[in-house]
Amino acid sequence: MSYQNNSSSTATELYQKESSSLETVPSQSAESARTESFTPYHEIEALARQGIDLLGEAFMDGRWSTPHLDETMATLFLTPVVPGTELPLKQRLARHARLLRYLAVARLSNLQAGSRSLHVAHRHYDLGNDLFEAMLDRSMTYTSGVWRGAKNLEEAQRAKLELLCQKLELKPGMTVLDIGCGWGNFAEYAAREYGVVVTGVTISREQAGYARTRCADLPVTILEKDYKKLSPSTTGTFDRVVSIEMIEAVGRKNLGTFFSIVHRSLKPDGIFALQAISAETVTRYSSARLNEFLLWILRYIFPNGYLPTLPELVTPARSLFVLENLDNLGNSYEKTLLAWEKNIGEKWPELSNRYDDRFQKMWRFYLLTCAALFRIRMTNVYQIVYRKSTLEG
Repeated sequence: MSYQNNSSSTATELYQKESSSLETVPSQSAESARTESFTPYHEIEALARQGIDLLGEAFMDGRWSTPHLDETMATLFLTPVVPGTELPLKQRLARHARLLRYLAVARLSNLQAGSRSLHVAHRHYDLGNDLFEAMLDRSMTYTSGVWRGAKNLEEAQRAKLELLCQKLELKPGMTVLDIGCGWGNFAEYAAREYGVVVTGVTISREQAGYARTRCADLPVTILEKDYKKLSPSTTGTFDRVVSIEMIEAVGRKNLGTFFSIVHRSLKPDGIFALQAISAETVTRYSSARLNEFLLWILRYIFPNGYLPTLPELVTPARSLFVLENLDNLGNSYEKTLLAWEKNIGEKWPELSNRYDDRFQKMWRFYLLTCAALFRIRMTNVYQIVYRKSTLEG
């Protein structure tokens, strides 16, 4: 049975699918797109003027193709609309209305409250371990590697884990809380290489089961638990806390709660290491085309997600923490995403009985458009080290 991605039942429900108004480009199969003709760039640009979100849907439907999707998308994000080629007023209003609907719900409600916080696990991380095993390196690391001297994806992911362990100043016997532990890659590495005791937390059943199996012979406990339920009275306090690209699922309204929970979970003078994707979205500083891509990715990939801005990541240092280090990982995420796309591209034939052609196109658009955004630095990935402040209030 093939997997077909359905829309979320929360804010993204209000994002109305309007691709019926999009110009039609003759459909091409994935194989014919590789061996025959591609859509001319000026036609792709004309489609993009109706919205990057609708452009993504048209790509999923096979209505346009290009030999270098990441390069095409990077060019689109960097190219302003040429004066005199704007859409008719009705289509412009429809494009703006999609974003306004998202904004209205995001500002008026907490998209990650209650059971909504589980949507990203069910819709994304629980798609199937087979999909992620085909895409990721052997460590099952679904976050950016560090490509400073790394020759391949596996080296880059190991370098990332080692860099975080060094920034955390780990010593044997220390206790570490891993919020959003994924498939247990950091927990296994830190416990095995540094002799620490790790408690990992994830809301994904698939991830929890995998992590428990891989860490069975190590001092690692994996909890299938919402981070908001962490409490010193039930889970204790820790020498160190780490969270690797989980904050994107926390939500704008919950950032304060997240950092407060980290603060409460740390022992005095404890260290917190955070790896986070950051961007300016739906602000006066953001790109209109990036905002349109946000609508697409919320609908199809990460329901109810939010990329914190850099000021939002630094703000906790005003009261809860001392900011020890802020490290921009540069083009590492672009290289990671391209490696993932290469891996999964080679494995689609083996997965086609579960994931249909539309899903495969969706996944390709996700990976390569994100790679384009990191290449041109519209999105960035940071490692930030905080130390628990000794000052209260």
